Amino acid sequence: MIDPNLLTEDVDAVATALAKKGVAVEDVHAAHDALVSRKASLTELESLRSEMNRRSKEVGRLMAAKDPSAQAERERLGELKTRIAAQESDYRDADERFRDLMLRLPNLPSPKAPEGADEADNVVLRYEGPAAEQYEGGSYRPHWEIAEELGIFDAERAAKLSGSGFALLFGDGSRLLRGLVQFGLDLHRDTYTEVTVPHLVRGPLMVGTGHLPKFAEDAYSIQPDDYWLVPTGEVPLTGLHQDEILTREELPKRYMTHTACFRREAGSAGKDTRGFQRVHEFHKVELVRICTPETVDAEYEGLLADCEKALQVLGLPYRVVDLATGDLTFSSSRIFDLEAYAPGVGRWLEVSSVGNFTDYQARRGNIRYRTESGKTAPVFTLNGSAIATPRLWAAIIEHGQRPDGTVELPEALVPYVGTAVIKPRR
Repeated sequence: MIDPNLLTEDVDAVATALAKKGVAVEDVHAAHDALVSRKASLTELESLRSEMNRRSKEVGRLMAAKDPSAQAERERLGELKTRIAAQESDYRDADERFRDLMLRLPNLPSPKAPEGADEADNVVLRYEGPAAEQYEGGSYRPHWEIAEELGIFDAERAAKLSGSGFALLFGDGSRLLRGLVQFGLDLHRDTYTEVTVPHLVRGPLMVGTGHLPKFAEDAYSIQPDDYWLVPTGEVPLTGLHQDEILTREELPKRYMTHTACFRREAGSAGKDTRGFQRVHEFHKVELVRICTPETVDAEYEGLLADCEKALQVLGLPYRVVDLATGDLTFSSSRIFDLEAYAPGVGRWLEVSSVGNFTDYQARRGNIRYRTESGKTAPVFTLNGSAIATPRLWAAIIEHGQRPDGTVELPEALVPYVGTAVIKPRR
């Protein structure tokens, strides 16, 4: 969550900043009012407890002195206990309301992010790799047509198993997906510690990373156990240090994991649903960095470079997009999207989202480090996709298509797939 002190110091500045993310001014002021109410309730509670301590000591003194007024004072203590119990209830209610409202406020956008209401205002920073223009005028088919003819992709049978929004891969299609995952893990093994994580996480981890409570409808829950299928490896990796205090010396932490990811994609019906562009279950290699505020800029730069590396090695044309404030995700302060060009669909496909979450997730998940002064402060968290298989898989198929219907693979993937060319499955 955002620093509550910011609401106290300048609520209007917070409201102005969050308005760039589409947050209503009333929502920010409601959180501010809840904070004021919570503080007042806590002050009253502490005053009553202080009075209880003082009077308890006085009753003890009177009883020791066998003073006749001791009994009356004891009865007044009982009344005070009742008032304290009622005030404790009031404080819990005030605290719960404040926390609920704060959890629904997104992170503040970075002043460096371009201002704008939606993706139309995003800024393309640069293009890398082969020029996308070289594909203009060519005859390229979408990946699902090529893959279906090769017998390596089947959406219809997937729907029979699990409904729409899923995919079945066969033969070299499966090996390509698995090869991409292993390629991504090998590519970053010297920089990141690989972690094998559970695919089910507890609710507090989803809250900590900002996926709950706001995006519950986009996630898959397992009840009655309060388990959630991971929407991204960011959740368990960031949650590794939830409710911990790290030493300054052990930072930065750099982790990576391969997980299946599960998302309902609520509200996306009919949008990019053909083929492997938008599915409910997909495999991904995620990178997470945990650092101090002083090193976050350098860590963010390094993370972006790492996420670009796979696209460079695979030889795919891509662009780096600086997301406008209105297109930023809930928990992020700034995001660079990496988009690979797919000539078969004639579009740039987002294959990685590289985010700086400042101290927002750390405050929600209570992840702190001990500063040089000995005090504790929230860490900063960053994450990005090293390999997001569905769209990367699709782009590789479309770039590698040959006139005879076969698909030539990037050289870097040949050792992982076991072939340089995908041919029709027998």
